[in-house]
Amino acid sequence: MTSEKQVNVFALVMAAGSGTRVGGEIPKQYRLVAGESILSRAIKPLLEHPKISAVTVVISELDESLFRQHCGHLKNISFIFGGKDRQESVRLGLDSFSRLNPEFVLIHDGARPFLPKNVIDDILFGLETEDCVIPVLRINDSLKEAVADRITRSIDRNQYLRTQTPQGFRYSKIMEAHLAKRGLSLSDDAALLEESQSLATVNGSEDLFKITYENDLKKAARFIASNFEYRAGHGFDVHKFGLGKGVILCGVHLPHELSLIGHSDADVALHAITDALLGALAEGDIGEHFPPTESEWKDVSSRVFLQKAIGLMEEKGGEIVNVDLTIICELPKVGAFKPRMRQNLADIFQTPMKNINIKATTTEGLGAMGRKEGISSHASVMVRLPV
Repeated sequence: MTSEKQVNVFALVMAAGSGTRVGGEIPKQYRLVAGESILSRAIKPLLEHPKISAVTVVISELDESLFRQHCGHLKNISFIFGGKDRQESVRLGLDSFSRLNPEFVLIHDGARPFLPKNVIDDILFGLETEDCVIPVLRINDSLKEAVADRITRSIDRNQYLRTQTPQGFRYSKIMEAHLAKRGLSLSDDAALLEESQSLATVNGSEDLFKITYENDLKKAARFIASNFEYRAGHGFDVHKFGLGKGVILCGVHLPHELSLIGHSDADVALHAITDALLGALAEGDIGEHFPPTESEWKDVSSRVFLQKAIGLMEEKGGEIVNVDLTIICELPKVGAFKPRMRQNLADIFQTPMKNINIKATTTEGLGAMGRKEGISSHASVMVRLPV
């Protein structure tokens, strides 16, 4: 919003449907596109927008395990179970916000994975003066009316618009409309307000298409392939042992009679991953961004370094594809801690854990690592960046 007054904007993502027209064994919103579920991709732009206070996803009771599997890596989201139809599901979602005193709500379709930030911005700007704002597209093709596959007349296409989501509402207005018109079967939420007032529009986006049929999955894959490039980076780091009581690897404390020595917390694994990510982004190295000569970084968690690199990636519109880490040491034994380390990395990157791999090995007693003088790490990171 342009005004200085802080407002409460909430987002509701509808994902309780079965999506049978796409086919497959699971609902379409949980199908993968370039390694990430459609629903996760639909949620992320709302979750990352600085003016949206909270995001709630409405899912089917039958899909909780799927939701946790494919969207559990996302932070700061909640979910509720839907009702018997879409309208009841939306009403339940809206009601879940009531105690939070929302001013505005955006209602988005979980089958629209590519939501541009500027569309959200335009909707929020419009809501400063409107009760409802809908993203729309003009119709470029000629329109005809037909009966039994025979054209009967031409239709003025300028009188019609294609609507998209998210649709933005003043919360009190859309909540009141849902309560007053229970039981109706309508194509979207804006239809609840059409009889009582005219509704504002903003420009939608051709990128904001809905996944409905199997061919739409192929279209989504082509969209990513044509709009993004892949960049790989490699990172290496080594720290020696000194006095202490344990080591930190990927943010996890491993008991040991010694500690790694470094200006920060000496998390050799996160340092290697950070350098790999900076390499993929062509953004220098960890020493340039966090010089060990500066007291600001003394004893700081290495998570800060990695989150800074992730911030640079997000500024470029990028996303992580996968992380592959190799930890080299004789002691401590890493194997039992790998699941927690993978989960930590998945949480930091907000990516499914299947995109994180951690290996641990020794040097068979050779060299400094073999003499148990320290720990080294190699990391490879692949990112997807807009062309």
